[in-house]
Amino acid sequence: GCRRRYYRHSLRLLREAVRAWAAESPPIDFVLQLGDSIDGQNVRRGEAESALQQVLAVLGELPVPVHHAWGNHELYNFSRARLVHTGLYSRPAGGSGRRRLVVLDTYDLSSLGTAPGSARHKESLRLLREKNPNDDLNSPAGLEEPYFVAFNGGFSQAQLDWFNEVLKFSDENQEKVIVMGHVPIHPFASNGVCLAWNYEAALSVIHSHCCVVCVLAGHLHDGAYCLDSHGVHHLTLEGVIETPPESNAFGTVYVYEDKMVLKGRGRIPDRVMHF
Repeated sequence: GCRRRYYRHSLRLLREAVRAWAAESPPIDFVLQLGDSIDGQNVRRGEAESALQQVLAVLGELPVPVHHAWGNHELYNFSRARLVHTGLYSRPAGGSGRRRLVVLDTYDLSSLGTAPGSARHKESLRLLREKNPNDDLNSPAGLEEPYFVAFNGGFSQAQLDWFNEVLKFSDENQEKVIVMGHVPIHPFASNGVCLAWNYEAALSVIHSHCCVVCVLAGHLHDGAYCLDSHGVHHLTLEGVIETPPESNAFGTVYVYEDKMVLKGRGRIPDRVMHF
């Protein structure tokens, strides 16, 4: 309620991004959509499906795959069970030429998108209320760990175990891994609030391997960046929703043997990330 958001212009900015990506030479391999593709207000207006189809129609003009992370706003509009049957459910191809993309579900533990009374919902709500005594579970006021709010989420042990096995395989095959998810997993790539509940567990998995070079996230509309103590780049991209209509917020990443080069547009700055 205290920040300006440009709902009316966001679809036009997406169209501009799609046109720019389609004109890239050499052609791009794929697009990453880092979550919150539509706004939570849509569900109150009965427009969740139509809003999503508008966004997917624009992305569908691309001749390459689009890989999606699920954000809190997707989960305001749809249950997890429903999301599996939308165009936001993608199966990344995995490794290619000693490089691998891993998509993490940062709302694996969450009070959002799960049926009240289900085991997942009860466990997530128990953890959240244990850490956040506020009446408003979206409020970080007075919290020792201010990221324990309902608009964030976390990782189950099952997902962390799976992640560890994937990275073990990538280590053995000398792959370089790029990780993406909606919620940042490093406090210095965050504002201290927009951070996964058990981010330390995810970082521990990453740091126990040598293959991860970069973690891409959304969620924090201002964006952030850090190079962590293990040489992993954590890049949180600026949000289109708070981008003035005369600007934009997207970029193209060029991947080389020893670095990733981000050519940003509008609010997103250029960046060279060495491995």
